[in-house]
Amino acid sequence: MDSMRDRFADTVHQLMDADPRVALVIAEISRDRLQGAITAHPDRVVNVGIREQLLVSAGAGLALSGLRPVLHTFASFLVERPFEQVKLDFGHQGVGGVLVSSGASYDMPSGGYTHMSPGDVALLDTLPGWTVHVPGHPDEAEALVRAAVAAGDDKVYVRLSERTNAEGRALDGTRFRQVREGRSGAAVVAVGPMLDTVLAATEGLDLTVLYATTVRPFDAAGLRRAAVDPAQGTAQAVLVEPYLAGTSVGAADEALSVVPHRLLGLGVGKEELRRYGRAEEHDAAHGLDAASLRRDISAFLAS
Repeated sequence: MDSMRDRFADTVHQLMDADPRVALVIAEISRDRLQGAITAHPDRVVNVGIREQLLVSAGAGLALSGLRPVLHTFASFLVERPFEQVKLDFGHQGVGGVLVSSGASYDMPSGGYTHMSPGDVALLDTLPGWTVHVPGHPDEAEALVRAAVAAGDDKVYVRLSERTNAEGRALDGTRFRQVREGRSGAAVVAVGPMLDTVLAATEGLDLTVLYATTVRPFDAAGLRRAAVDPAQGTAQAVLVEPYLAGTSVGAADEALSVVPHRLLGLGVGKEELRRYGRAEEHDAAHGLDAASLRRDISAFLAS
């Protein structure tokens, strides 16, 4: 199976072939994978070198000129390092673009903390108007990149990962997809690459499992349908996100504010792990492996 990043490279090449408005801005990262697009459309591919602030500003400038820019590098270099440019050059100038990241929270631990970005979605949450997609499979990544480029002049962030689920799911617009039905009035939302692990962790538990590949806008109605127990008039929900723990708790709290409710936000902890190790070791350290998730979800429901 090809990776999400490989699929992105093929997809953006096809989009550039089909639409002369689509432009690509990179900062060295993935240059080898994008060589086809670079060769075919040298007039619409800009490689700024390792200058991430310039990458974002150049992309916004292309948007101001009427193009639909796609910006790509590691998440830490695309959202965190040039955050002021994201805020001002896209937000303040009122233009749109598609930011496509790779690396996720810790896909490449050997690169060190500079290449880790567990806080990217939470950081974008401080800005208005961003759509955020978190695919869990290369097929979903392709569909979401295509939708993002076609989304008029919207501001869209697509968070790619080397971690994938075994199979892609049919996407239902921006709504959460129900993949397992429970009867207890409790729901678990699994975001992107976390789905297979969540399904393994909750096997045999009476829970509804929702799958989210679009987290902003947040599917408030979908969460209410799954998490509210009509007989009790209460709700319980667990969010399992592959980035900073609690990132979507505020959105879920607002969605369930119509009833008494309990929430648990699971994800990457704030403490920096200085022994880089392997991605699977980071999962276990942050409680995102199947055994840890089952323990924490079971304890939450039992309490």
